[in-house]
Amino acid sequence: MKKTLLFIAFACILQCTVSAQSEKLDSVLIQKIKEEGLQHSQVMDIIFNLTDANGNRLTNSPGYFKAANYAVSKLKAWGLQNAKLDPWGEFGKGWELEKSYLALTAPFYKSLEAYPKAWCGGTLGLQKGDVIVVNIKDSATIAAYAGKLKGKIIVTDKLDAYQLSFKADAKRYTDEELAKMAAAKPAEPRQAFNPADTAAARRMREQMAQRSIPQRLLTQLKDLAKAEGAIAILSSSPRNHDGTIFAQQGGAYKATDPENFLDIAIGIEDYNTILRLAKAGIPVSLETEVKTKFFDKDLQAYNVIAEIPGTDPLLKDEIVMIGAHLDSWQAGTGATDNAAGSAVMLEAIRILKTLGFQNKRTIRIGLWSGEEEGLLGSMGYVKKTFADPANMNLLPEHNKFSAYFNIDNGTGKVRGIYLQGNAACKDIFAQWFAPLKDITDGTITISNTGGTDHQSFDAVGLPGFQFIQDPMEYDTRNHHSNMDVYEHLSENDLKQIATVVAAFVLDAAQRDQKLPRKELPKPRPAGQRF
Repeated sequence: MKKTLLFIAFACILQCTVSAQSEKLDSVLIQKIKEEGLQHSQVMDIIFNLTDANGNRLTNSPGYFKAANYAVSKLKAWGLQNAKLDPWGEFGKGWELEKSYLALTAPFYKSLEAYPKAWCGGTLGLQKGDVIVVNIKDSATIAAYAGKLKGKIIVTDKLDAYQLSFKADAKRYTDEELAKMAAAKPAEPRQAFNPADTAAARRMREQMAQRSIPQRLLTQLKDLAKAEGAIAILSSSPRNHDGTIFAQQGGAYKATDPENFLDIAIGIEDYNTILRLAKAGIPVSLETEVKTKFFDKDLQAYNVIAEIPGTDPLLKDEIVMIGAHLDSWQAGTGATDNAAGSAVMLEAIRILKTLGFQNKRTIRIGLWSGEEEGLLGSMGYVKKTFADPANMNLLPEHNKFSAYFNIDNGTGKVRGIYLQGNAACKDIFAQWFAPLKDITDGTITISNTGGTDHQSFDAVGLPGFQFIQDPMEYDTRNHHSNMDVYEHLSENDLKQIATVVAAFVLDAAQRDQKLPRKELPKPRPAGQRF
């Protein structure tokens, strides 16, 4: 009798152990994914078409729509269904830079590398003007420049010393860093999701905090300059060095917003040269010609959506989703931010479609617009499809959703995944990583990561995940700069990312149950913008 009871107890323990490790993985298909993704990849051709052949992809610009239509055409050619440009709401005006020239003409000639900020007006032809150094501390000091700015090119009296760097621009995570991620403890209960808390928004706030002139005073100065007929204002930062120039938006872009005063980003070396000369009493002159164009006939913005319908009678209405943002800034071609993510998601879909397996759940791809302005495209899609985080009234597809996987940290290969506090997925993902150990470490961290579109899903209680990627040069050299171009991509890393993503999608689409969810979040406080 005791032996029988012991046997039953052992069997129960064994059954529980097996149950906890019972992911049914298709090793044959996973091997085929590896072969297709690593040996027959098309990811570099896709990313060439999104970057070199296209230009930048500022939301609602001609470049964005060209890239989005390219993606739709490829998805249709691969046999996906419902491939379309999907409107998510009003964004505002598109903008395109048609010409840009800036040069120092006195006390000597020097061509300057310069990047006008997005949604700024132009110069209405070639303009020549003297530099005026503006030293402002408050509104009163700005008013003191009234009558002095017409025909001038403005430089604020802010000399930022260039700091020599003794660190390499690019890096990969060390084993110690990955181990630290894996050992992280769960974070405190999350606060309501704030779309302003994106990587881009935080970085912009940090940059503004480094300046001696508050943003409100700079805005007042630009308003005065525009009213008086100044030509432009030059701007820089300690990050703009060694040929790398970070340039984002120069102001608002909504339908009723006027053209922003021309703000031109230049390297700190050139900026400081101009400022030193002018402060030494040596007259400094520049000439510039900037031509920009606004697009306001259609203020709606669009994501790219397509899917591979599910085939299982019981599971075909459930959804596994992958995505990345397609939009970019204007100084480069957005190669690492985020043509890399968009290309590997397109490649992952191509891999899965090429294999022709019968996916139980529907597999859907979303390429988002408006991410750079605050995750707008993915949030708009989530709001109209699954739930509005402001009231948490759940739509029917909310219950049918299994998981969303995102890529948006550059060209670096996948080293693991952030659980975003969803501890119940840890053992599941550990099993999914097991057959991929030859191409990824499979580090799993309970930690959250922010600044990209998985947060839009997480904000309404849907399982949304971002992969851990090697940093490479993302923050030091590429992110929102003129150096965010094709040459800074790592081909082998991109092949690996697409392969890992395709394998995860396969596992999610075929498992018996949807992925576990965290507790449903409460509605956001009134007045917090979506």
